[in-house]
Amino acid sequence: MSRLILFNKPHGVICQFSRDGDRPTLADFVDVPGVYPAGRLDHDSEGLMLLTADGRLQARIADPKFKMAKTYLVQVEGTITEDALAALRKGVQLKDGMTRPAEASAIADPDLWPRDPPVRFRKTVTDGWISLTIREGRNRQVRRMTAAVGFPTLRLVRWAVRPWSLDALPLGQWREVDAG
Repeated sequence: MSRLILFNKPHGVICQFSRDGDRPTLADFVDVPGVYPAGRLDHDSEGLMLLTADGRLQARIADPKFKMAKTYLVQVEGTITEDALAALRKGVQLKDGMTRPAEASAIADPDLWPRDPPVRFRKTVTDGWISLTIREGRNRQVRRMTAAVGFPTLRLVRWAVRPWSLDALPLGQWREVDAG
């Protein structure tokens, strides 16, 4: 059995254990020796991080060639249209090429923890939420995809890396699970 840690990463945390200036890192939350992130989340993204000491498992999770599904809850600026969702489902052209087709749907506002700092709201601009599942992992890909279809990302929460999800894992907390 491989050791796998699920961590609910808060906004602003750097996805490494070594210090990088005064910003919080994984070491401020996870005191388990010998584990490393399997994949990354930008400091301004939140949600599920997977940590393991098993190099094979780490590669299976992080390497795009394995096409492991990653589901994000994405707050976008504006009210998402069916045309935009259809484009995400088909794949969108980014500067570094076409994305693979994604699973995309509009969702009701999810019941999430408050973000610190809060998302900047504008009275004259609506916002909405989508669920987006991708099977690749380019740099800032979800943000670039939503912008490419005309709906910039305001908040990004990785909810699941199949078969693992946040479920009821509180913000800033972690738990160990069987990696199978």
